[in-house]
Amino acid sequence: MSTTTIRNYLSLVKFSHTIFAMPFAMIGFFMAVSLAGHAFDWTKLLLVVLCMVFARSAAMAFNRWLDADFDKKNPRTAQREIPAGIISSGNALYFVIGNALLFMATTWFINPLCFFLSPVALLVVLGYSYTKRFTALCHLVLGVGLSLAPVGAYLAVTGQFALLPVLLSVMVLCWVSGFDIIYALQDEEFDKSQQLHSIPAWLGKAGGLRFSEGLHLAAAVLAVTIGLLGAFHWLYWIGAGVFILMLFMQHRLVKPTDLSRVNLAFMTTNGVASVVYALFAIADMLF
Repeated sequence: MSTTTIRNYLSLVKFSHTIFAMPFAMIGFFMAVSLAGHAFDWTKLLLVVLCMVFARSAAMAFNRWLDADFDKKNPRTAQREIPAGIISSGNALYFVIGNALLFMATTWFINPLCFFLSPVALLVVLGYSYTKRFTALCHLVLGVGLSLAPVGAYLAVTGQFALLPVLLSVMVLCWVSGFDIIYALQDEEFDKSQQLHSIPAWLGKAGGLRFSEGLHLAAAVLAVTIGLLGAFHWLYWIGAGVFILMLFMQHRLVKPTDLSRVNLAFMTTNGVASVVYALFAIADMLF
């Protein structure tokens, strides 16, 4: 496989967007090691990372495959790999199936619970792609998909559920759903024209932003709650502070009448939020 082909598939699945969920999987992993007292295991950490890569690659490629006809009609997305003919629809589907099978195979080597739950996880992350066809709450389904990262990593180590990783997952749900609504502002008119559903298509740009603000306020409250219940120290609070600041900043960057900085709000502020929060939360648990 040539480097160009690899680059095309990495672009297909927006591999750079792994920065959103992977840091929270790492927090879930280290919660199990530090707070639940389980031994650190490099092999298990590698398996968690592989699960994240395979599940996310399957989900993103499936979304691109399923939405190829819509993407071709939308000027913003017409140059994506499938509508532009860079990757064929058939090859994209094979890529989805391969990654889904690799994800399930990887969970087999983690523990029985993760393996038995793997089809449920795939149902969520793949099923999201259909939701825009019938509900404006599709953003919340995407949030649920990414929220599986921290609780899934915790389950990989411990084999059982616990309050803190579940709260962290709910925080991720609110955070992701909120910024996905901001990103969807760009397609309000297109979604309406194609009878697709989204919060902006339902409530308009101003209403969509208010809905996003409510979700991000809930994420901020959960970040504080996790810090208090987990009895974290000053390092955690620095990370949580930056996370909350980034939530606030993206709502300063985007206005109903000015979407010119949506990509800055979407990628930069949320990328900084996830990485900084994870680094300081993990450092707090380890040191």
